[in-house]
Amino acid sequence: MADGCGSWWAELLHHPLLNQLRKGDRRYDEPAKNLTFCLDGDIFFWDGAESVFYTTNLKNLNSGINSYQTLLCINPPLFEVNEVLLSPTQHHVLLIGTKGMMVLELPQRWGKRSEFEGGKATINCLTVPIAERFFTSSTSLTLRDAAWYPSETEEPHVAVLTSDNSMRFYDLKQPQTPVKVFCLTQSEEGNIVPATRSYSASLGEIAVAFDFGPLISAPGHRSKGEVRVHPLYILYENGETFLIYFNLTHKSTGLIGRLLGPLPMHPAAEDNYGYDACAIICLPCAPNILVIATQSGMLYHCVVLEGEEEEDQTASGSWDLRCEPIPSLYVFECVELELTLKLATGDDDEQLQSDFSCPITLHKDPLCPTRYHCTHIAGVHSIGLTWVNKLEQFLSSDEEDKNGLQELAAEQKCIVEHILCTKPLPCSWPAPIKGFWIISDLSLGATMICITDLYECIIRQLLTTTRPVSPPLLCSNPDTGCMASPLRNFASNSFEQHIRNILHRTTTNPLLLRASDTDGAPPPQECLQLLSRATQVFREEYILKQALAREEITRRVKLLGSQKKKQQQDLKQCIEEKKYLREMAEVLADKYEEAVESQEDIMNRVKRVLRNFNSQLPVLSDSERDMKKELNGIHDQLKDLGSSIKQVHIKTEYQQKEIQQGESPRKKSITLSASQKKCIYSVLKEQSERIAEMVKKINDIRTHVNF
Repeated sequence: MADGCGSWWAELLHHPLLNQLRKGDRRYDEPAKNLTFCLDGDIFFWDGAESVFYTTNLKNLNSGINSYQTLLCINPPLFEVNEVLLSPTQHHVLLIGTKGMMVLELPQRWGKRSEFEGGKATINCLTVPIAERFFTSSTSLTLRDAAWYPSETEEPHVAVLTSDNSMRFYDLKQPQTPVKVFCLTQSEEGNIVPATRSYSASLGEIAVAFDFGPLISAPGHRSKGEVRVHPLYILYENGETFLIYFNLTHKSTGLIGRLLGPLPMHPAAEDNYGYDACAIICLPCAPNILVIATQSGMLYHCVVLEGEEEEDQTASGSWDLRCEPIPSLYVFECVELELTLKLATGDDDEQLQSDFSCPITLHKDPLCPTRYHCTHIAGVHSIGLTWVNKLEQFLSSDEEDKNGLQELAAEQKCIVEHILCTKPLPCSWPAPIKGFWIISDLSLGATMICITDLYECIIRQLLTTTRPVSPPLLCSNPDTGCMASPLRNFASNSFEQHIRNILHRTTTNPLLLRASDTDGAPPPQECLQLLSRATQVFREEYILKQALAREEITRRVKLLGSQKKKQQQDLKQCIEEKKYLREMAEVLADKYEEAVESQEDIMNRVKRVLRNFNSQLPVLSDSERDMKKELNGIHDQLKDLGSSIKQVHIKTEYQQKEIQQGESPRKKSITLSASQKKCIYSVLKEQSERIAEMVKKINDIRTHVNF
């Protein structure tokens, strides 16, 4: 449990807000999909009896503040609300019912605790009905599914799927007139008449759900510039999936705005993977993964694969809209949910399950894109896809392996957790889940909140997380060219993952809840079967697997103990060898110093011998002859320089005499012209340079002779 979770958990379970909800009328004509959502730590509950929202801040519960606010609708909905959706901009809430829908605008926040309207107990909220005249005039028309258009920058738009097999998009500025309308009837004319609608409904050719995929580049777009579109996946009751590339601001050209499908499904199945499809979601993975749910409790995980262009069209260079490739769906795996618990008969220990079916609602997980949750009138399931990362690696690899994907599907299985069961026995009345939400605020902890039919709050921490495998350490990836030890080969696979695989449970014991306190006691035989089933699950999925894990851990501890003893012996031997090598290094260092000193003495003796040998030779060597010749030349140069120095002294004395005579007052001053001054300056400069050069040569010669 995360820090700080226990406080607000306990406060929320006994919050007066839930008591206020229990006071209302709990009779509903249809099961509610979800009447709860969270925003910035505030949890909202919809009260259908009063047509209001009750909200409280979960972070303030840690401080002991149990107050809550009531959001009133200025124009309350006249239809029964069975689902609420928060807009992508988080400023509006969509109230959805089978006979209409309405948008509620959330009030502003201010004050010390950033509450709505500064913390007022009751607040009036603006409500805008969507397509009110349309639903009022068509009494037989029902709303099958609705969602916000996934854009945080554009104006809020609402997408609506109705029972006349049409998709309509409404802008909040013009809530009565649809911005765009798509006919989903599988006919070339596109005309919808009641007879055709009833005939299509009998064959299951009626759209029941839809979901938007992440933004992609528009395929088949031939104009200049890239166009970003949302793939809109539409699910039909017969299990077929259609596709519309949709963009609010772009006109319907090419494949944009056209109904494509049905999308091919591989491998093909005779029953088209069921004829009672009820829900679809698109997980934001690469590639996209569609989850299709049926009322019988089957879940199909489909990988969306891009279509391939035909060779004839590419070769000819012509473009035909009918030849454009459409994506296909690869059914990676099928999962069967345990809607009601399977009970053992006791005679032959067979598993029995009643033919129970119900609509399933799919919820994305805001904390993990590879995990989603299922809610229905019999409980809650959580599914984590552990094979998404390996699938991405398989698709990004250049190697072509036809059997690689099937082997991957056989090795990797999804994680299915049965969180809550409200219909444990066939005779039990189902208790719908009215509220479901995943707390995405990490300061509150990764938590699941469920609101039952009796407004009981069930809080569970998300223990099983599906996240990418951590990159291996450098020490765990030795060089392939080096010989690895057996222990390192044994440790190449994570032992922790090995234990997790052993403890992986295929069946769990969920939390059991009764539909109401007024229900009679179930038959003792069914209670005994339920107890036997729980005992069997605990024995096979918990105790037995924990015993196997204990044996593996004991075996690993024994192996590591023997390896530890061996490593301690090796370490002791290495310490002794290190001590011996250190002593040998000291001895070798002393010998090296003695050898260096002996070498220096020998080199000096060799130099002295060579010097004495050269001095006793009767003839001069070449270098000595050159030295003698150079000294004789220096002697001649000294004579020349001596005579030059005498001349310089004579000239210097003469010049001094001339200067003294020029300074005498009796003698008239001599006036020189500019040209004469310039000539004298040049002669003096030349003489001074020559004198300096001669002095330098004399100094060099004296230095050389003295040496």
